[in-house]
Amino acid sequence: MRTDELEALLLGAEETPKLEFKAAMAWEARGLIKDMLAMANVQDGGRIIIGVADDMTRQGVSQGQIDSFNIDLMRDQVRPFAHPYIRFSVDCATDSNGLDYVVIDVRQFDDMPVICARDGHEVNEGRIYYRPMRGRAQSAPISNALDMAEILDLAVVNRMQRYRRLGFQVEQPHEAELDEELGGL
Repeated sequence: MRTDELEALLLGAEETPKLEFKAAMAWEARGLIKDMLAMANVQDGGRIIIGVADDMTRQGVSQGQIDSFNIDLMRDQVRPFAHPYIRFSVDCATDSNGLDYVVIDVRQFDDMPVICARDGHEVNEGRIYYRPMRGRAQSAPISNALDMAEILDLAVVNRMQRYRRLGFQVEQPHEAELDEELGGL
């Protein structure tokens, strides 16, 4: 991630359904798994930026903290919590003041929503975590029908797009057949 891209995210310094800030820390799955599960279930996924304090002041991360974000280790530790899986990447970026940050880019699920596959710190097996588009930006289990409907709609669209890429098409019935079926309504 380039400095100007990071600055654009940090300037507003406001969490959104697609953006989460975390204080400086070394990699620890238990502290990030809920946010990663939730962002995988948001349209277009989201980003977690490590190095911003709770009061939204920039603190950056140390080289030792950066080094702890080993992508292979992270994938090994995240995999048991996610069914089917979470696709993510990790990058290091520097702001205009020279402070370094870790950016975890979580991609949207492919075909079906990501379900928590085991109990852990602040997560429970069988739950679908999500970041609602309305209200306060937070990672939480699905708690209402509207949020569940949004995730299911996204899954249906993803599946239809995959089938189209594979060459499948939905056959359109002829109007006369529809009129006959409806019996002149």
